[in-house]
Amino acid sequence: MENYSDEKFISKLSTLTKTNDPIDPSLYQTFDVKRGLRNTDGRGVLVGLTKIGDVVGYEMVNNQKVAVPGKLYYRGYDVEKIIEDSEKNNQFGFEQIIYLLIFGELPTKDQLEEFRLYIGRNRELPSFFTEDMIMKAPSPDIMNKLARGVLASYSYDKTPESSNLENIIRQCLELIARFPSLVANGYQAKRRYYDGQSMYIHFSDPNISTAENFLRLIRSDSQYTRLEAELLDLALILHAEHGGGNNSSFTVHVVSSTDTDTYSAIAAAVGSLKGKRHGGANLQVMKMMDELKKNVKDWSSEKQVREYLEKIVRKEVGDGSGLIYGMGHAIYTISDPRAVQLKRKAEQLAKEKGCLEEFNLYNLIEKLSPSVLYDIKKTNKRFCANVDLYSGFVYTMLNIPRELFTPIFAISRVAGWSAHRIEEAVAGGRIYRPAYKNILEPREYIPMSQRN
Repeated sequence: MENYSDEKFISKLSTLTKTNDPIDPSLYQTFDVKRGLRNTDGRGVLVGLTKIGDVVGYEMVNNQKVAVPGKLYYRGYDVEKIIEDSEKNNQFGFEQIIYLLIFGELPTKDQLEEFRLYIGRNRELPSFFTEDMIMKAPSPDIMNKLARGVLASYSYDKTPESSNLENIIRQCLELIARFPSLVANGYQAKRRYYDGQSMYIHFSDPNISTAENFLRLIRSDSQYTRLEAELLDLALILHAEHGGGNNSSFTVHVVSSTDTDTYSAIAAAVGSLKGKRHGGANLQVMKMMDELKKNVKDWSSEKQVREYLEKIVRKEVGDGSGLIYGMGHAIYTISDPRAVQLKRKAEQLAKEKGCLEEFNLYNLIEKLSPSVLYDIKKTNKRFCANVDLYSGFVYTMLNIPRELFTPIFAISRVAGWSAHRIEEAVAGGRIYRPAYKNILEPREYIPMSQRN
């Protein structure tokens, strides 16, 4: 037998996979396969019903898609109205969003105050959890550490397997409350063991908002401004839910339908969100912006910015994908309401932080990209800025390190995941079991003695 190193052995085996696994793309049309669970016109395949959230970017008129300004609904309420009311009353709104998504109704003032106190009381991780489950096994990737933290929480629960509705609600609310601590402490461990920097572990404050608490957890001095906290609160509101069809929420439904425990379902969603095609998209935007800012001398020049965007689409620069990251969405056409709201508030912080030049660059990219994509790709698809174009810029202005961009998404989206977990427990009742067509014909078995 040849003397292979492990690396060469795996490389040799991978050759078999490359040879045997590819599928002729034309077969997907032959068998009418809805790749990515999408119809040929880009609409998602209808696989379930929900009362939790809705995403609107077009209307169907005479069986044709007609673009409309984007709308995002939580439990039937326009998110823009919720944000407007919260700002009018000078309130942080994320806790109200959690309540609405899980229980289906807007809370009264007293109900919201009681709920905020409950969330605050449950922010701290169990005794010795940070020492035993985070510090002793740090990870260079915070999403990986978060998923393991969720799974480890199973061992600290006296009734982890109970599918009683009250038990599931308790588990979900505790995870929502603890996600910021899981992320912040995982980040501090990463700083200490991978970056060689000082580690700061702060206790959570039960009497402030989720946004305020997270900023104080990740900063060495625990200090933040009101505007900083308001902007992070807005980001949490906008990322909390996006309909049952987004990959991570759908993952919660699929895994929950097997009647498994809450921790397994939520950890699976974290794994889904970790992917750069989902929660990691704003990191792709930031990488693109790093290169653009290096190569465009005058950020205010439409000519220079457009020329660079054209090079991106022609795959002459960037990562070779031909994509202008932060532009375009599967559903939104004219506008992404999340981007609209985040951009509005981001301009305020940009003025405070002295970042207006960079803010105007993002605005210019949003303005020029649709015509660049149309001129080069000759497509009739409408492109608008999505939330990822501005979210990374916002977090950067908040001095939040890039490794926390996707975990912040998770801190918000766990509210939506929990709502979908509970909805599946109440209204599901059937395991997901889609079909896959086997296209390999039966083969005659070859005895070991006859194999070459």
